[in-house]
Amino acid sequence: MEKAYEVLRDTFGFDSFRLSQEEVIRRLLVENENALVLYPTGGGKSLTYQVPALCLEVDSLVRRGVKAANLDSTQPMDRISWIRGEVLSGSMKILYVAPERLNNENFVNMMRRVKIALLAVDESHCISQWGSSFRPEYLKIARFAEEMDVERVLCLTATATKMVSEDICKNFYISPTEGVFRTPMYRPNLAFQVEVVNNLEEKLDKLIPLLQSRTGPAIVYVTLQKHAEDVANHLRPHGLEPMVYHAGLPSEERERIQMQFMESENGIVCATIAFGMGIDKANIRQVVHLYMPKTLENYSQEVGRAGRDGLPSQCVMFLCAADIPILEGFARGDTCSKKDIQLWIQEVAMKQSAADGTIDFNLYEQAKQYDIRQNVLNLCYAQLELDYNHLRAVTPFYSVFEINSRTSDGWQKVMSDNSPAAKVVKQYWTSKTSAHVIDVVQAAKYSKTDRNDLAKKISDWELDGHITCKASQVRYRFALQSSNPLPKTVAEITQLADLIHERMQGRENEAIEKIRKVIEFAIDDDCLPQSLCEYFDDSEGVPGGMCGKCTFCETGSGVEFNPTAQSTPDPKQIKAILNACHVRDDPRLLARMAFGITSPRLTAGKWSTYHPLFGSMVAYDFNALVAAFDAECKKVGYENLEAPAPTYSTSRKRTSTQANSGSSGSKSNYTSRGSGSSSYSRGRGRGGYAKRARR
Repeated sequence: MEKAYEVLRDTFGFDSFRLSQEEVIRRLLVENENALVLYPTGGGKSLTYQVPALCLEVDSLVRRGVKAANLDSTQPMDRISWIRGEVLSGSMKILYVAPERLNNENFVNMMRRVKIALLAVDESHCISQWGSSFRPEYLKIARFAEEMDVERVLCLTATATKMVSEDICKNFYISPTEGVFRTPMYRPNLAFQVEVVNNLEEKLDKLIPLLQSRTGPAIVYVTLQKHAEDVANHLRPHGLEPMVYHAGLPSEERERIQMQFMESENGIVCATIAFGMGIDKANIRQVVHLYMPKTLENYSQEVGRAGRDGLPSQCVMFLCAADIPILEGFARGDTCSKKDIQLWIQEVAMKQSAADGTIDFNLYEQAKQYDIRQNVLNLCYAQLELDYNHLRAVTPFYSVFEINSRTSDGWQKVMSDNSPAAKVVKQYWTSKTSAHVIDVVQAAKYSKTDRNDLAKKISDWELDGHITCKASQVRYRFALQSSNPLPKTVAEITQLADLIHERMQGRENEAIEKIRKVIEFAIDDDCLPQSLCEYFDDSEGVPGGMCGKCTFCETGSGVEFNPTAQSTPDPKQIKAILNACHVRDDPRLLARMAFGITSPRLTAGKWSTYHPLFGSMVAYDFNALVAAFDAECKKVGYENLEAPAPTYSTSRKRTSTQANSGSSGSKSNYTSRGSGSSSYSRGRGRGGYAKRARR
């Protein structure tokens, strides 16, 4: 701990640790145990791994300055080589990588040759299948930690419910009693407010004076990229000059906007949730959710960016019935039909493996072929790997190379290269304006040559400075597990498809439940900060249970909000969709078109975003649409064997809570979009604690 204080002073310029930072670092350095840190956004998580990282060096800390680097696929080869050398020599102290890097065999082999004194897992809530941000690659981190015999693991997150925390502890062998460190979520300088409106015009009528009265920077969160542009255009005629930030902008433009906002004294940014990572600005005075967030986890992180300097700041959420279908579309968009999963499994199972025991696929093409979104397809492959142990992801490769001449001398050397691989490349490439293009997978197939030899030859030409090369069409590789072969029979494939589809519907159900929780939070007869604390298992977060400045505490009641959906679809509109889209083997796909939920098959058929009927029936209950289209499809002999999509309802008994004003809280109402009661059922979680293995 003496070394920790030395690093804190000399490297970071602080005299003392905050909150439970010291206890976390002591657990890692002195007790040599794993830990989970649950700090709210801006709570100081970074120091809990940066300080230990500098105390756990291979060599003693004799130089000032910290060697740290990130390793990603955008870096040039010479930079990657330098990082590799620094890691292997022990000079590199902190290395940042994305979880997907663990699929790279070269990276894993490099890490086998060094001692990993500390593995810090940021956003560790992504490991939990109970969380709204589940990413299967995070489960591979836990496997990596065990296989690499990592000495210590530190998991960090700002948003974790009790079930998510239990999942993290189980996967990383963290004691749920001694290894979990949290700080209170409640921040008394933040005023949570809720506004109910009917349309965008009413939102702007309230937003414009709110922004005009701001005393510092403001973030206006929206759902879609288009929303960010539209809202900014509406604000400009009123003397407001908002910036616009979303993932659709070029990276250079995003960096410029982020820097401009960080340097501003009272800047405004209209942004999607893509804005926020790395934003450490202390004086943000307003965080406005102009469109309802889809989870309380997102809401908690985003409002946490306000008022980090401790001064009064506003957090305003707008509730609008018209916004719910957009969120519902996100929730339902990842569920595909069971038959498409069966066909996908069949292709994977019947694929002939290469000589090294691997199979490979173009997931972009598979997504279009089987109408499964690519992020969902990634998740399905992860299930085959992590849940069923049929395969294991290994280093992906690119199949198409665009080769350009760099110098005339270099090109002459390429053309005079008579090695076997060079001859095959030149035989199968095709001219394209000033470049030559080759699909090495096809070339290897027809020439009976190893694909690796062709790719290496192109890489050698590039490294020697003869050419420039642009790779595309990544193919994902998987090593087959001989001890547990993929299913081959129809019965086995059907059984596996049923399991994967069941979990897919479960995730949709959970996403719908998350939306319901946001609405329930916003309209509940309770103090808003207290409700948020309780959601994250911090029931004693707000002293006395009343903050005194949120909408409920100021008015004595929750807001009234009653979004409803029509339960009987218009037959004329149903017929219009059927006339426009000839599909009759997938009622859910027709319902998605009517409701406005994209899919690869809809996009390929030109029935998606730009079709005039796309989203034309968004006012109807989604389950009712599926049922209506199912009835139409059955008329031509199709039978839908799948269960209905989950619905949500917030009907529950509420208890009126006495507010500071002394008036009793009125009962708030929320009517389900579905025609029936909620079919959502929450599991217990995996729970349990496996004592950390010692070797």
